Amino acid sequence: MSPLLILAIAFVILTIIGVPLFASVGLTTLLALFLIDIPYTLMAQTGYSSLTPFPLLTIPLFVLAGRLMEVGGMANRMIGIATTLVGAYRGSMGLVSVFACMLFAALSGSGPATTAAIGSVTVPAMKKEGYDVPFAASIVASAGALGSLIPPSNLLIIYGLVSDTSIPRLFLAGVVPGIVVTLLLMVVTYIIARRRGYGGDGDRFTWAPFLRAAWEGKWSIGAPVLILGGIYGGVFTPTEAAGVAVFYSLFVGLFIYRELTIKKVVSALRFTALLTGILILITPTLAFGQLTAFYDVPTAVQEGITSLTQNPMLVLLLIGIFYIFIGTFMESLAQIVLFTAVFLPLVSSLGVDPVMFGIFTVITCEIGFLTPPLGANLTVAARISGISIERISVAVLPFILAYVVGMLVLIIFPDLTTFLPNWLYGVAK
Repeated sequence: MSPLLILAIAFVILTIIGVPLFASVGLTTLLALFLIDIPYTLMAQTGYSSLTPFPLLTIPLFVLAGRLMEVGGMANRMIGIATTLVGAYRGSMGLVSVFACMLFAALSGSGPATTAAIGSVTVPAMKKEGYDVPFAASIVASAGALGSLIPPSNLLIIYGLVSDTSIPRLFLAGVVPGIVVTLLLMVVTYIIARRRGYGGDGDRFTWAPFLRAAWEGKWSIGAPVLILGGIYGGVFTPTEAAGVAVFYSLFVGLFIYRELTIKKVVSALRFTALLTGILILITPTLAFGQLTAFYDVPTAVQEGITSLTQNPMLVLLLIGIFYIFIGTFMESLAQIVLFTAVFLPLVSSLGVDPVMFGIFTVITCEIGFLTPPLGANLTVAARISGISIERISVAVLPFILAYVVGMLVLIIFPDLTTFLPNWLYGVAK
């Protein structure tokens, strides 16, 4: 039996019996080192080198900033702005949830964090308006996943580090696809709400309430303008922008809205530590990725797929199906670290832009947020709404379809991701 087959069997068995993913990947990597007689110091060296890149600091900082903005009152004011825009339409509170998640996604960089921030406010509101609870929970779970696509995005940061792709280009590339997916989610919400008779509040859009809400929430709106404008304007790097976001959220929460307390700050720090603890996956997955290169797995995959088709669209479709399947039981971070090294050389050889492939990868990961048994966003939405993941899993299916349509649109029209970064930074060499 070949060593590669032994490793594959070991990884599958460890995963099936419930060993935590970082341990499954780590133990499989150690077994591989033993079989091919490579010093175990590879794990230690990889662990050191994987956690030293300065941009990695961006992830906990953006998560902390997003949490501080949530508990400091900025999320509520974003919801107020969204409500004045769509209050008269069918399923208005559902539409508000989607739109507010899009706005908050530009602050948190995390899908579960966006779901928690907006869902904790809008799910109880939808319950009061008579929404079916699984439907309400599925709205915030699916819209919360936008936090991983709309910049700043933690998953895009990881992809940029693994693939050596410009993070500012990736951030800018996520804007248009993020808007497209947002519109698709709003269409699904509106259709279901209309069919079930969930009404709006009856207030037609007028400028006065909107301007009043915008003025009250000007500090909330100012956050993404400051963060993204600073990055694209060349004022600071994404990592520096994350630090600015933390100080901005502290300043607004403490001195402007005055809703932040020491207890809330400590709670935000605890939340950040728990959510970013997933970074423990980086060391074993990077070491495992080095082993795939040793076994020449990328070349084998490239030859296997190109023997079936060399059409870039079909190849991306096949990779998308694989990513969606693997995302049901694998963390998105591990998915990106493990498989980018396998598939990026293949798609690049077919003329696919690495920036486009990064956005494509993140969209498939967002679907993984919504599929059991892992489904991080489903877990958060279930806790907020007080129902089981099983009930949300059924209700979220139409929204998964919206993400699949978004993925297909991206495959057919790849320029949606590249024209903004190419316009601002020039065509990548």
